[in-house]
Amino acid sequence: MIFVREGRIHAGVVSALGITQIIGYGTLYYSFSILAPQIAADLGIGLEQVFAVFSVSLFVGGLSAPVIGKQMDKIGAATVLSIGSVLSAFTLLLCAWSPSLAVFAAAIILLEVSSGMVQYQAAFAALVENDPRTASRSITYLTLVAGFASTIFWPISASLTGFLSWREIYLVYAALNLLVCMPLHLWIRAKGKASHATGKQDREHVAGVVPPHRRRSVLILVSVAFAILGFTLSSVLAHMVPMLGALGLDTGAVIIGSLFGPAQVMSRLINMIFGTRLSPPVLAAISAALMIVGTAILGVTGASVVGAVTFAICLGLGSGINSIAQGSLPLYLFGSDGYGSLTGKMASARLAAGAAAPFAFAFAMQRLGTEISLLATAALGGLGFAAFVSVALETRRKATFSA
Repeated sequence: MIFVREGRIHAGVVSALGITQIIGYGTLYYSFSILAPQIAADLGIGLEQVFAVFSVSLFVGGLSAPVIGKQMDKIGAATVLSIGSVLSAFTLLLCAWSPSLAVFAAAIILLEVSSGMVQYQAAFAALVENDPRTASRSITYLTLVAGFASTIFWPISASLTGFLSWREIYLVYAALNLLVCMPLHLWIRAKGKASHATGKQDREHVAGVVPPHRRRSVLILVSVAFAILGFTLSSVLAHMVPMLGALGLDTGAVIIGSLFGPAQVMSRLINMIFGTRLSPPVLAAISAALMIVGTAILGVTGASVVGAVTFAICLGLGSGINSIAQGSLPLYLFGSDGYGSLTGKMASARLAAGAAAPFAFAFAMQRLGTEISLLATAALGGLGFAAFVSVALETRRKATFSA
């Protein structure tokens, strides 16, 4: 649990969470698309099969999200983060050892479950359960730091493949989760316990803007919107570097793909400065629009360097704001009570709907070509944008009537 003095964010804890989020996303998610070709060759299967396993793992991870959310409300998010670090290290070791496709598939599925215990869902809950009043600001700061995950780990993973096998790389990543992330999560947990023991924490509840009789329908609408955008982002992000290479950008694919991370950071920095003027539903709609526009531009421009750079920047800007919206929008709409369970349900819908994205996009690229696949993905994302706009308009009307 996060320790806050006089309503101020504990910079050390937010920084520690930032480090663990960079490692968590870098080792458990962003590295997969880089290592997938080696994995496929080593196991003697096709690349589509590797991403099919990844899709199944995302689906199971989605099913586990509500259970993880309930445990965060029950035993505390920092405790879940600590346990998740150990489980992440274990599953990475299992991946590295896996002698067959069956063992590898089981390991990847467990890896996705552990991801839900150490990535944004748990980190956001840790910030909210301590002080809901400052949670939105804390989430923005956290995502600002964690936005460097792809920028750091895509080049690292690509470089390591030059002199290490994918199994050896997973061993290195297991060590990072066990020796860096776990101690930091335990430290955060100890800080939370100390603040409660000394009685320094004055926690208040935050009420949501959605009235009780509308909670269920709005929850469904927002969950569907996040699910659609999650599918759109997962489709493109899982194949970012190989996809850019297939379009003809060759060695520049890694460099262009690495712009995604700084763009995420830039969007969060802009939001930190100017975002207080916009409500979370509006921010969610803006994030959807940016991702859709970026994906469509790449689909239209193909091998154009300018188009690819624009795509990476737009996708990064949209993804950066989307990450903030995933934490702040539920708090804004529904309040702080039961935040862990609520976001667990929303994460379940997002991950389950997006589970087929890596495999479906790989299949589409093989059958339809990269450009058409990108345009179809952008069109699907438009439905999520429409849903966020609907929520933004409804909450704006309520705010106007209340005023």
